[in-house]
Parts: sequence; structure tokens; C-alpha cells
Amino acid sequence: MAVAAAASSPDAWLDLERYPLDRLESAKGRALVARCREQLTAQGACELEGFLRPEATALMVGEAQALAGAAHQSAGRATPYLELPGAGWPEDHPRRSFAPYSLAALAYDQLPPESALCRLYEWDPLLDFVAACLGRERLFRYADPLGALNVAVMGDGDELEWHFDQTDFVVSLALRSSEAGGDFLYAPRIRREGDERYGDVARVLAGDGALVRRLPMRPGTLLLFEGRHSIHCVSAVRGATARLVGLLAYDTQPGTCASPVLQQARYGRVVRPPGETRAPTPGGRA
Repeated sequence: MAVAAAASSPDAWLDLERYPLDRLESAKGRALVARCREQLTAQGACELEGFLRPEATALMVGEAQALAGAAHQSAGRATPYLELPGAGWPEDHPRRSFAPYSLAALAYDQLPPESALCRLYEWDPLLDFVAACLGRERLFRYADPLGALNVAVMGDGDELEWHFDQTDFVVSLALRSSEAGGDFLYAPRIRREGDERYGDVARVLAGDGALVRRLPMRPGTLLLFEGRHSIHCVSAVRGATARLVGLLAYDTQPGTCASPVLQQARYGRVVRPPGETRAPTPGGRA
């Protein structure tokens, strides 16, 4: 079946024989969830290569490319902890290490509701699958009008510095790789509650690759990543072909929205959800 002819049916875009999201209670579905949980526990990341069918990946790339010119470009320098360091840290401490970042982002409200990526994000079986893999009883889609779903657009020279996320997990969908660079690098579970392991973090920042894993961009791959405890970066993109990644935002509580400061930095504007009642939450880049 051609994807374009089934644009309202996300299950036509996925390899459901390999990844039975529509049958999670089956033996094959339970085995898939168990395998994903094992990978997350051991490695802090779980890759589902070939999650999207090639024609569905091409459809989403075409939709994103048509909008890429409207993406907001942000750039600057940041610490691995995505916060300004306190005055008491020594000059050579990881919390005082600044590195450059640069990327553009298409916000949720820039993506047409009928687009394939929006329909997939709003498809309940995907939400249930992510919750099961992360061991959460229930997840909610972000209420953020800008950050619930976005496309990271990284062109020649763009990169993401080494950093920890300020959220427990990130769900991403690889759409298109760049001509060179753009690899996802991470040090699995390099810190844990009560043990920051600053010495190991400093080693990574200094270029020691002994603790680092590399995940090349493979279009069509779904990645579940627990970035609060695994420092990570995206290597500099090279070439005229922009790297495209869909970022799907979920939380364990309803009504989650990034702070106005983060919205302004990432999207160049601030849009709050109607009737916002929860305090804004911090966010991180992936």
C-alpha cells in the first residue's frame, strides 16, 4: 500500500511485523517491550532500526523539508548541565565548561495537523508503546504548543555540545542524515543519583572516548534515550544536506510545558497553552 494513499493510517507507515505496536499484549509484543527495557537498563538507549518503512520516512522528510526554511535558528554556548555555573566551582570543573551549540527547530504549531509526523505523534498505540518500554504506567503528550513535537534541522556547521538532559527521557525519530557528521555520541549512565562522577565527565569533555558510544544516523530509526544520566552530543554536521530528526515529547504528568525562557531560546517566541495551570518545567536539547 502506498503511504500517500494511507495518510490517515499511521499503522501503514510502520513495520508492525517487526515492531507490533498494535499487539503489545501478544507474546511478540511482550518480547519487544522486554527487549527495549533491557537495552534501556543496560545502555540508557534503545534503537529500533527500520521502525518507519522507507516510503514513510521519505514522506516525512518531504514534509519537513518543505517547512525547513521557517525553522528558528538558535546558537550560543552552554555548559553540560544547561545552567549557569555557581561562583564556587573551580575554573577547570565540568560545571564551568562552555561549548558551542547551533541548530534550527520547527515548532509543533508549524507542522500541519494532517502531516504524517503529527499523525504518528498523536497515535495512541505509539504513546502506549513508549510508556511500556519506559516502565511508566501512563504517559501524556506535552501540552506545549511549540515543543510537544518538533523537527530539529541541523545544517552545515551545526552541532550540539556535550550535555545532560533536564528531563528523564527523549523520544526521537531519525528522518534524514547529513552528508557527513551528525552522529549521536553518548556516555551511558555516566552519572547517577548522589554520584555525579565529575572525573569521568571531565574525561569525556577532554576528548577521551573510552566511555563513549556512537550511534550513526539511520533514517527510519526510533530512539528511546534516558539523557538525564547519560551525557551526550551531536557531532558537527557537514555538507549541504540538513540532518532532520523528529522529537516527540511526553511526560508522566498532564499539562507539561517548557518554560518561557526555553521556548524563546529554541523557537524565537513564547506561546503558552490555553488555561495553563501547572508551573513551567525546564527542558533539554537532544
